[in-house]
Amino acid sequence: MVHPVIHEVTARIAARSRGNRAAYLARIGTARQTKPGRSKLGCANQAHGFAACGAGDKSALAGDVVPSLGIVTAYNDMLSAHQPYEHYPELLRDAARQAGGVAMVAGGVPAMCDGITQGEAGMELSLFSREVIALATAVSLSHNTFDAAVFLGICDKIVPGLFIGAAAFGHLPCVFIPSGPMTSGLPNDEKAKIRQLFAEGKVGRAALLEAESQAYHGPGTCTFYGTANTNQMMMEVMGLHLPGAAFVNPGTPLREALTRAAVARALGLTALGTNHLPLGEMINEKSFVNAVVALHASGGSTNHTLHLIAMAAGLGIVLTWRDFADLAAVTPLLARIYPNGRADVNHFHAAGGTGFLIRELLSAGLLHPDARTIMGDLTAYTQEPFLENGALSWREAPAQSGDESVLRGARSPFQPTGGLHMLTGDLGEAVIKTSAVAPERHIIEAPAAVFHSQEEVQAAFKSGALNRDVVVVVRFQGPKANGMPELHKLMPPLGVLQDKGFKIALVTDGRLSGASGKVPAAIHVTPEALDGGPIARVQTGDIVRLDAVTGTLTVLADLAARPPAIADLAAMHEGSGRELFAGFRHLVGSAAHGASIFTHGV
Repeated sequence: MVHPVIHEVTARIAARSRGNRAAYLARIGTARQTKPGRSKLGCANQAHGFAACGAGDKSALAGDVVPSLGIVTAYNDMLSAHQPYEHYPELLRDAARQAGGVAMVAGGVPAMCDGITQGEAGMELSLFSREVIALATAVSLSHNTFDAAVFLGICDKIVPGLFIGAAAFGHLPCVFIPSGPMTSGLPNDEKAKIRQLFAEGKVGRAALLEAESQAYHGPGTCTFYGTANTNQMMMEVMGLHLPGAAFVNPGTPLREALTRAAVARALGLTALGTNHLPLGEMINEKSFVNAVVALHASGGSTNHTLHLIAMAAGLGIVLTWRDFADLAAVTPLLARIYPNGRADVNHFHAAGGTGFLIRELLSAGLLHPDARTIMGDLTAYTQEPFLENGALSWREAPAQSGDESVLRGARSPFQPTGGLHMLTGDLGEAVIKTSAVAPERHIIEAPAAVFHSQEEVQAAFKSGALNRDVVVVVRFQGPKANGMPELHKLMPPLGVLQDKGFKIALVTDGRLSGASGKVPAAIHVTPEALDGGPIARVQTGDIVRLDAVTGTLTVLADLAARPPAIADLAAMHEGSGRELFAGFRHLVGSAAHGASIFTHGV
């Protein structure tokens, strides 16, 4: 039986979304296919569409009998997570032929790395790259010649962007194909220690670079549980991967077998067969509630309080932070993956992985078992893949966790509630991730120190001006101000101050990486400073109280009596391509509505 809170939240999302959802379903209904998409094209159009194909593929496509599969790829060989995709197109084409279809690369989308751009000007393009990817996905599929699509993407903004673009073509069946995490390198706690020692000036850049290179050492997704790996977990619980596909390492026989099987599954869902399953009809309110619950249970990335809202909006579904908060209150934390623990995703996978996690949540009534997936319903996702005599098969996930320091059952969780919470109060609305924060730090009250950039905070730290109990307020970092960059470089110095025994917290209208951890941080503060939010009226010395227990964020000052601060943002709007995104900054909605240019939450 589904938990009553899960049922209630799902019902209110459906009620709130009824008008938007009906309009969306009507729109994709007009594009719904009953025969090959290319059959609607003129002869010249079709000839252009398969002009470069080999003779066999061209003949198959000309006959209007076999399904055509579009590949949208985020391949580049700079991102370790995406480098394995280099040779996927030929693999997918071969798999499609074996399954009785034809596959073609429909288009490519950009894929930037937040790990490279942390603290750099390019990070101010990061969140908006999600919108660019969605637009590029739409362009890729705009030829209307495909019967289904597969999507090759892994990292932070790429999967949400691909999903939003795919939602615009929701009349097509869609399957997401992961490439898997790199093998484990330098343990995460050792990497974090070196970062902190560098922040304190106790080791040099050479030692830091060596540690980072040992941690990020080969092809595959970074192994900590940040936004990229949270993406992969959520695609699985939403039923858009094959079961157990998320965390199989690249370059292995099982990885190739899963990739080939994903192609066959996508082709098996087209209108040419008997199991037609368009994305826009498959994914609904239950799918998103399942994703949010799994996000909480695994201690996933705060970035998904933005992405899931924007993804849902693409399907006419209206999610809110209150939905996140109410679901968190009944969802136990079942995983400890760095930064919420010492283990990485390879350890999580070995301990039982997504199959174990999904089964435990289903057994506790915390997921909708009847949510539709590419495999039927969610019960198929309690299994894990393996090779038997070289053939792909599935078996039930382990009955017991292989390592209870990493993964636990619903009856013995790490903590009774999820790791993400909503804060409300004098400063507006915000989000906080507490799963890696010690309980004694869930309430911080201290004088504010107000800054307008990460660099100002770094300078104050180096000068010793922050050696005290302090709530660091960093504003003018919202989507309208400068694209809402991650402020991940603040974590090492703030961690140093916390380790010295000071009461430390961060309050910002910017973002933090999914890898952020032990310092309490109220992020995504809405309304943002540039929108005249109360955060623009806070002054250094004001007493700020962050209370993750009661879910409040307050300041002991009469903010209404003050004019808002004004910041010169010109330097943030030029260079590294930022001048090209002025239109995005003008159109973007609030963080509470997904920080999207496509919807303001209506």
